[in-house]
Formats: sequence, structure tokens, C-alpha cells
Amino acid sequence: MITNPRRIVGSNAERTRLHNRQVVLGHVREKQPIGRAEIARISGLSTQAVSNIIAELEEDGLLLEAGRQSGGRGLPALQYRLNGDGAAALGIEVRPDAMFGALVNLEGETLFTTREALAGNSPATVAAVARKIRGEALAARLMSDQRILGAGVVMPGPFGNVGISGAGQSALQGWEDTNATALFEDALHMAVIVENDATAAAVAERVRGVASDLRTFCFIYFGAGLGLGVVADGEVQRGTFGNAGEIGHVVMTPGGRQCACGNKGCLETYASRIAAQAELAKAGIEVGSASDIERLYQERNPELMAWLDVAAGPLSQAIGMIENLFDPETVILGGAMPDAVLDHLISILTLPGGSVAVRPDRKTPRVLRGASGRLTAALGGAALVIHDTITPRITAKT
Repeated sequence: MITNPRRIVGSNAERTRLHNRQVVLGHVREKQPIGRAEIARISGLSTQAVSNIIAELEEDGLLLEAGRQSGGRGLPALQYRLNGDGAAALGIEVRPDAMFGALVNLEGETLFTTREALAGNSPATVAAVARKIRGEALAARLMSDQRILGAGVVMPGPFGNVGISGAGQSALQGWEDTNATALFEDALHMAVIVENDATAAAVAERVRGVASDLRTFCFIYFGAGLGLGVVADGEVQRGTFGNAGEIGHVVMTPGGRQCACGNKGCLETYASRIAAQAELAKAGIEVGSASDIERLYQERNPELMAWLDVAAGPLSQAIGMIENLFDPETVILGGAMPDAVLDHLISILTLPGGSVAVRPDRKTPRVLRGASGRLTAALGGAALVIHDTITPRITAKT
């Protein structure tokens, strides 16, 4: 059965002013350049309402005129596009041993990036480093009058005091009872969205990456462990407490390797940076960063190549499960793993034939590598703020 996609609509009465602004911005982003009449037609708003909103958005510096387009008789219609330089968003990723920062403009272009090592990852230490990143980012801004929409702070899950909190090397210690949003808003002096790293990575690919033309996809994020970001019909899927997508702690090999969460056979114990580091450590090889893994891959290190061969099996099973659960257009691999390693891993996957993804009319490969690289999650943090600015939270079926 094929269903019709939802159309994002506005309302001349019931919906809020903010929603209607997001409707207009969302349609401009997807179809720019675009005129008032076309926005009114596809959104359900009156032409006058669209004109008023466009005037506000121009005044706020978010839209620019983009010339005129002839459409027959009469004066050619004015067209509009996003003003990329009109606003920017800050993204910060917190990993157990480092923090990454990125400043991104309204069209997803990267203006600034940085990396800061962490001696510890307590809330107080992380807040202090976040303040430093904010100062460096604002000092490096290319446009002095650019609005800062807010910050997206990205952290490894799970959030809250749950059964796998504090499990292993991928976890931040001492955060279970911390109000992360309040902590970062106080440190950064701006509105903050806190999100898990895999979800943020998925949004980064949606805003400016291999998923820019996709509406439903899944993103397997390689941090220290593994996470899963899900975008369905353009909407981010977060779960009740923001913990949707803990794919690393799904058991793929019952009775298999012991995981720090208490389970045996979790995917993370086979296919993650933690798993790679553990296997290489057995051969006396210490791996401290993705650059170390990249170097070993270039050397065709036998221990790393053996790990890749082992990781491909459980990861293939997990991808088949994800396909059958979410019916995505594609599954994307990315994050803190070298591109060459991800490409190799994708090339040796043995994807199951019993999957809803196996169909003759596929337009994209079942698995793709992400385009945003090692800064995917930090860029995703900024992209979350942009996404919330230009994407309506309320949708309706037509």
C-alpha cells in the first residue's frame, strides 16, 4: 500500500503565528526561490497572510528577495530565498574525552569549528568548556550583525537514570540527576536544545548532507558507542524521554560478549569504536582517536581488518532489523569513524534478503555513508536549532 505524504499546512485562525512563520520558512527552504502565491497555494494560508509573514521575515533578516519569475500575463512575481547570512546557530557535542563546537548559518554552511580535549566530563567541567567554545565561536563570526538563534548541545545517551545509564566508555559520568538544559542555558546565555548524538547527526545529514532530499531515513552514529537517529516523514523521532535509538544496546548475539550495560551480545560490543579499541588492545595496539584508526586502516593493519570482518555480520543483521522496523529510504552510517573505514564496512556488509528494503524500484542504496564527517554531531546540534526555526511542529493530513 502506498500512502500520500503529509503536506505541511498553515492556518489563518487556529494555528499560532510562530507555526505559520515556520510553514513559510519551511516551504521557502524546500522550494527556493518561491513566490507568495505558490506558498499560499501549498500552505493553505491566504496570500495576504503570506505577504505579512514574508514582510516580518525580511525585517528579521531571514528572507531575501531573489528576483522575479514570469508566469504569464501581469507583473512577474517576486521570488524569495533564505538569507543564509541572516542568522546562525551554535552546535556543541560532548563526548567522554572531548568537546566539539560548530557555528552554522541558516542554510547549513559551516562558519567555524573547534575541538577541546576534556580532562574529565563532570557537569562543571563541561559547562566551563562550553563557555570557552561559545566565546571562540562568537569571536570568529563572519557577520557582525548575524543573529544567533540558539545552541544545540549534543550528548551520548541515554538521558535520565535508567537501566543502562553510566554503562561503559561511551557514557558521561555524574549526569544522571543534572538538568542539562538549565546547565547549558546558564553557561551559554542563550536558548538551548539538548539532544542525543545520533538524532543530531541525522538532522545534520537532513539539513546539509546525503539525506537532504530524503524524508524518511535512519542514521547509525559511531561515537564511542553506537546510536540510531530516526527521521520519519521529515520529523525527528525522539521517544518519550529522548532515548529513542539506543541501538548499541540491542542484543544481536544472544549469550555473546559481555556488555557494560549488563547484557550479553549487544551490537556495541561488536561494531563500535569501543569494540575496535578492545580488539586492537589485545594485540597491544592503543587507539586514542579516529585518526589512529585511519592510520591503521591505511596500513591495512591485520587486527583492524579482522575486526571489520567480524563487525560486518552483527551490523548487517541490525540494519535488516532497522529496515523492517522503520521502512526507511536508506540507512546512513557516519560519525567519529574515518570515511575510508565506513566505506570498507559498507562494502562487506551481508544485508539480509528478507527485508522490506528489497524492492525493484529502489532509488537510493540500502546503505550510504554520511557526508558530514567526524563533526557530524556538533554540526547536528546547530542544525537542530535551524530545524526548529524553519520546520513546523504541527502537521496535518490532507
